[in-house]
Amino acid sequence: MLRNLATSLINSREERIVTTLPKAKELRPFVERAITLSRKARSLADNGSDAQALHLRRQAAGFFHAGNTTVSQLTGKRGQPRPERTAGVAALRRLFTELGDRYKDRPGGYTRIFKLGTRDGDRAELAIIELVDNPREVEAAEAAKKRKAATSKKRKGRDKEVKEEAAGSEASEE
Repeated sequence: MLRNLATSLINSREERIVTTLPKAKELRPFVERAITLSRKARSLADNGSDAQALHLRRQAAGFFHAGNTTVSQLTGKRGQPRPERTAGVAALRRLFTELGDRYKDRPGGYTRIFKLGTRDGDRAELAIIELVDNPREVEAAEAAKKRKAATSKKRKGRDKEVKEEAAGSEASEE
């Protein structure tokens, strides 16, 4: 169950899933360990220790489903396409390419849990677990900075006009 939840979290486009609160609390350390392995592998690969990075990648593969292990290099009949990779293989690829780079400077705390309330049917507590610093969140922060800069720019322009008017009225009074 935790493998499926971790795979869903890593592969989701919004980088968040809705689940029950106890599942989210159990999933958090599970996912954070996998991301930590990808961070370590990224730093080792940059230093040239590819064998150790491969070892960490194989350790992280244990957090997801193995994939198409029964499929040989050559599929049964000629001309037939190979089966698509499973979600676990896609999650592992995304973990080591995109998420390893994103969290390379972050020492921990890669996930966040929001409580949603209770589900109507069985009164189970629902929660959203999401990856922090996701593109949606970064985009919203940049938009807020732009809005703040634009309003402060307008305010500075207004203050300048008011000062010029005040200086002009003082000059006309003298």
